[in-house]
Amino acid sequence: MNTLFNNARILKTDHESHDFSIIKGSLAVEGDTIKYVGEVPGDFVADKTIDCDGNLLIPGFKNAHTHTAMTFLRSFADDTTLQDWLYNQVFPREGQLVEDDIYWLDILGIMEYLTSGMTSNFDMYFFPPKNAKASVDCGFRTVQTSGLNNFGGSIEIVEENYHIVNEMSDLSKFIIGFHAEYTTSMELMEGIAKLASKYKSPCFMHNAETKLEVDECKERWGKTPTQLTDELGMYEYGGGGYHCVWMEEEDFSIFKKRGMYAVTNPGSNTKLASGIAPIKRYLDEGINLAVGTDGPASNNCLDMFREMFLMTGLAKLREMDPAVVPANEVLYAATAGGAHAMSLPECDSIEVGKKADIIMIDMMQPNMQPENNIVKNIVYSGSKSNVSMTMVNGKILYEKGKFNIGFDPKEVYAKANAIIGRMK
Repeated sequence: MNTLFNNARILKTDHESHDFSIIKGSLAVEGDTIKYVGEVPGDFVADKTIDCDGNLLIPGFKNAHTHTAMTFLRSFADDTTLQDWLYNQVFPREGQLVEDDIYWLDILGIMEYLTSGMTSNFDMYFFPPKNAKASVDCGFRTVQTSGLNNFGGSIEIVEENYHIVNEMSDLSKFIIGFHAEYTTSMELMEGIAKLASKYKSPCFMHNAETKLEVDECKERWGKTPTQLTDELGMYEYGGGGYHCVWMEEEDFSIFKKRGMYAVTNPGSNTKLASGIAPIKRYLDEGINLAVGTDGPASNNCLDMFREMFLMTGLAKLREMDPAVVPANEVLYAATAGGAHAMSLPECDSIEVGKKADIIMIDMMQPNMQPENNIVKNIVYSGSKSNVSMTMVNGKILYEKGKFNIGFDPKEVYAKANAIIGRMK
């Protein structure tokens, strides 16, 4: 299907400066690809023409760390420490999940992603092939990594899932990884390092989320999680960590040397009182940044606007300096940064030849006026209510409050409630 957007404002990304500019004109999508930006030839044949009425087209947000199917535990186990939340509340319920549960819980999460202008997510959860199927069936784009740990899975299953998911669709991708050092044996971590090397894959894990995690790792191995996994050879082809709050000097050096990504999750870290990531330091060091919501059981909403505001707001508070972590760096991390962390360079910006993963921001709302600085409006005052359209791979999946994913929302909600309803 070919789509023509007329009378649009279009956000252009400068990958060198991490800044943005806005042009006026039209944008044409041919199939799943951006065909023209700014000016569209008169002979372009569109199946659907949309008058943007001066609203803004921007590259879709990339949720660079989440556990989508944890929608079933939203608002179930709150106001407790990470360790208690994980071991006493989450793990016992997760053990009762079956594959079909993952399918419906993923669809619920995907619906919420779309309302927030997210066009892809970087997921870590059980049954990756079922996760991928839910995404493909909705027309959504999902990259996955393994959540392998001592409580389930094996190196052989990770390798099997790597092939199944990567070969399923152009909407599904799998990258090597594991849950975290504190849940995973040395034998399994060594196996993951070998897989990453074998497939020349980046490697990701939860890293330095809490001070306790880092302290206990140092007691076990005499080094931080970053230092330990680097010595195991996990980052030969890059990768990164989720959270990256409690980092030490050598950790920063490793991230920079390996070209790794620090994926910040400010909403979850705030709610679980895990700490504030050193975002200014990452920017000062030239370390790659991306943004994720974490799962809906620890956040509890999947809202990139909230994450962007918290990313910069908490950093300013941490440094006691309102000038740090400017809006353009935050928007870059939420769009292009996430795309690069997820090995999706074809989805990082609005350019000819890139994938048509595009959202429309409704500028005709009070929180977007006046237009002194549109990028700052998006980061500091934007909200999900400003997302009027979300297109993934050239298909409009969400428009003006309506979903076009092939599922009845009421059925999805009923399935999710039934799943948690049977839990003990």
